[in-house]
Amino acid sequence: MHPAAAAVFGDQVEIISRYVDILISRGIDWGLLGPREADRIWERHILNSAALASLPPIGARVADVGSGAGLPGIPLAIARPDLSVVLMEPLLRRSRFLAEAVEELGLGARVSVARVRAEDVDDHFDIVTARAVAPLGKLVGWTRLLFEPSGELLAMKGSSAQAEMADAAKALRKGGLSAEVLEVRVAVDLEPTTIVRVRRAGVSRAQHDGR
Repeated sequence: MHPAAAAVFGDQVEIISRYVDILISRGIDWGLLGPREADRIWERHILNSAALASLPPIGARVADVGSGAGLPGIPLAIARPDLSVVLMEPLLRRSRFLAEAVEELGLGARVSVARVRAEDVDDHFDIVTARAVAPLGKLVGWTRLLFEPSGELLAMKGSSAQAEMADAAKALRKGGLSAEVLEVRVAVDLEPTTIVRVRRAGVSRAQHDGR
């Protein structure tokens, strides 16, 4: 376990540890993670995902699109027990993995799995999350109706964030959306997580938090 895990996950640290065990065994066996990821699972995947936990408002409904092995949706749900999370994953193998993991971790009361594509969902969420799903312009097109008019997209992007924002500028303007890059550090000794936040242009953070 990483030294930062207890501070980040608090009394949920046993649950996140069980999720790590699932990832580095069944997750690798099923091809959802590469074998080399086991040695860097905490920093590269778990704590990196948990950096999102400081951003959603209390009690938010979250859609994690293209959830894959459950990143960032499952670490976010464990770090923030007040959130309701839908893990959206269109591929059968991955959705089966997610359903089994949610059941084994005892998260079923507030975490669900939907085998769907984001663009086929007719629902609204306070927060939409995505990690390594698609370039920002395409991702906004797929998810825009999920988070408008008062929600926001939190896309984990790494070093490509600024370039993707530039490439997506036309799509953002057309949709009346604004984007900004956030650097969120979950622990002082870890690299920051880079997130692009997209929301309706002209809506302040205070207005979002008050929804």
